[in-house]
Amino acid sequence: MVNGFDTSRIDELPPRTREQVGARERLLGPGYRLFYENPVEIVRGEGTLLFDADGNDYLDVYNNVASVGHCHPYVVDAVHRQLSTLNTNTRYIQQSILNYSEQFLGTMPAEIGHVMFTCTGSEANDLAMRVARYYTGNQGIIVTSGAYHGLTADVSSFSPSLGVGVPLAPHVRTIAAPDRLRHGGNDDLIAKMRQEIREAIADLQRHGFGVAAFIADMIFSSDGIYADPAGFLQPIIEVVHDAGGLFIADEVQPGFGRTGRHWWGYQRHGLVPDIVTTGKPMGNGIPIAAAAFRPELLVEFGRNIRYFNTFGGNSVSIAAAQAVLDVINDEGLIANAETVGNYIQAEIATLAADYEQIAEVRGAGLFVGVDIVTDRASNTPDGAATLRVVNHMRRRRVLISASGPRGSVLKVRPPLPFSISDADRMLGNLQVVLAEELH
Repeated sequence: MVNGFDTSRIDELPPRTREQVGARERLLGPGYRLFYENPVEIVRGEGTLLFDADGNDYLDVYNNVASVGHCHPYVVDAVHRQLSTLNTNTRYIQQSILNYSEQFLGTMPAEIGHVMFTCTGSEANDLAMRVARYYTGNQGIIVTSGAYHGLTADVSSFSPSLGVGVPLAPHVRTIAAPDRLRHGGNDDLIAKMRQEIREAIADLQRHGFGVAAFIADMIFSSDGIYADPAGFLQPIIEVVHDAGGLFIADEVQPGFGRTGRHWWGYQRHGLVPDIVTTGKPMGNGIPIAAAAFRPELLVEFGRNIRYFNTFGGNSVSIAAAQAVLDVINDEGLIANAETVGNYIQAEIATLAADYEQIAEVRGAGLFVGVDIVTDRASNTPDGAATLRVVNHMRRRRVLISASGPRGSVLKVRPPLPFSISDADRMLGNLQVVLAEELH
């Protein structure tokens, strides 16, 4: 398991933690998982910090859901005021959803003209794929080999990162992740992806599915975090369009300025998607998500299909989303992601020079991956070493996690207000941990 508690070790936990973990098992069942070999009880959050029951602070270097920081007072106030006034659904005229939608769509290319609201990123991807199938008349879906797009029955069927216990649907094909390190550099990477896309399309057509969509997380987070070379997706998308399929940009993790410089990850690649999906970072954790579309995709769909989501886009969730948008703009958080993210990448790269087991430091903005391997000659992923680093950082009260099919990529993904001071705390601890775990 990538960064997860092994329930067979419950007897090794302190009494209070052991009692709580046992209660989770009894009440919530075995499907739930906890982070870290020694789970953390969190009782409060503020900005980039989380606090346990004893008042100890933990630096949060992982939580993208609280995108503008834990318990941001502006968001809390907006939600409180709206909840004290009205909370209802989108079947009534409300000016707030119109104001927000106009601003939200204003962050995107002019070609993206409609937005439909859901509660979660899983729902948004479910809706996006439903529209793609309806518009194209095809069923086939192409994803990367380690992709994660959600947990609904349909979306989990094209989320290979969920593992062998969640089989892919017959109409799903996978291509390799955009891993320059193991695929020979930029040109070889693009050629390989084009070839694999063509082969996937041909196989889908041969089996009578056709191509409805290629969907990709715009930072390839679960695959291992891949951002470069900027623009490498353009020729791949052209192949998909030529085959009659759509391109869905999954922005649940990289969106809302996390990758720096732009609002959306796809903008780094100079792309205009057919559909864009977002998730809970949109409302700082309040349940709101969305799918945004080229208007032509919804003409027949809207005419012939009744779509209604009782909770999606409700008054309180829209207030949270509006507050998040305001904070990102007012506090310059996109520029902060660029500045602090560049600093983190540069400093980790400097540390990495001393370690044969760090193959690459990569990413964009406040989304950084550190690829840990057995050695640079083979670039064999080393998930065990990565897990040791993750758990050692937790013991030093810095919360980080791992990514990639073998859990071998450190995943640095803090809230957007993460400062240089926060980065220095993380980097100082990482320097100590790497020296103890990788030497």
